[in-house]
Amino acid sequence: MKRKDCQAKKIKSLKILFVLFFLGWMASSAWAQEGVRQHFPAYLGDRGTGVTTSLFGTYVRKGEWIIYPFYEYEKFSVSEYTASELGFTPLPGDKDSDGQEIDHKGKEEVQEALLFFAYGITEDIAVEFETALYETKTLTMDPNDKTSGFKGNVPGRLDQFKESGFGATQAELRWRFSRETETTWEKFVAFEVEFPLQKSKKLIGAQDWEIVTAFGWVKGFPWGTITPRFSIEYDGEEIGVCECALEYLKRVSDSWRVVTTLEGDLDEISLIGELQYFISPHAFLKLNTGIGLTETAPDVAPEVGVAFTF
Repeated sequence: MKRKDCQAKKIKSLKILFVLFFLGWMASSAWAQEGVRQHFPAYLGDRGTGVTTSLFGTYVRKGEWIIYPFYEYEKFSVSEYTASELGFTPLPGDKDSDGQEIDHKGKEEVQEALLFFAYGITEDIAVEFETALYETKTLTMDPNDKTSGFKGNVPGRLDQFKESGFGATQAELRWRFSRETETTWEKFVAFEVEFPLQKSKKLIGAQDWEIVTAFGWVKGFPWGTITPRFSIEYDGEEIGVCECALEYLKRVSDSWRVVTTLEGDLDEISLIGELQYFISPHAFLKLNTGIGLTETAPDVAPEVGVAFTF
């Protein structure tokens, strides 16, 4: 990547950070300061009474809105792709001895500006909507890819494949069907649908309907709250477990909470750490970074945003 391009991206990222911090500062000035903690049972001390959302360590209560604009960056040293996924016709070198298309290993960089909404319909049911208002993704081809995309081996092909525009968009319904008590775990299920709004794209957005069902449990302890969960995905062709996660949440003061999450599948596992700073009772800053623990996971995946509640 050219030095000027890197500098331009850094300036753009700093502008996004400035806007988010400015919004948070305005929120803290506009709303009166109150104690964030309420009188909850000890096992709810870290999180309160809300329903879990798909955001790390974030919960929504009945009648409450959460609006979360955020920026996310991902860098992959190894990103697997096939010729057909990029719209190329597979050539003999793209297939193994059994005639199956092989995975090439390129590199990938992703930047997204996203907007997340959640609303608590009842004390146990919530809905979500998330969309990538703008996404840019650059795939650098595998140097050993002699057929699909590496320029110099196949005339007219490229050494990079890049797309920008409107990104992934999904809606979700979350249902807590068993509440936590002092001795029992909370249980919840979530139903997510991703809309195929980018049928002409290859890298960004979704080209087909994707349906995900997630199951999880929550339990608060004196040393923190843990949430194990897993999800099953149907992408129009097959059904399979797509992700498992174990989340740890701890409120360390009225102003700060920390979250640590281990998530992924067998091929892509990441460790994510997050800090949440409550600017006011109705706004909190979320700063997190994911570190890849396996080859195909993102090397690094920072995220920053301000969540507003009302």
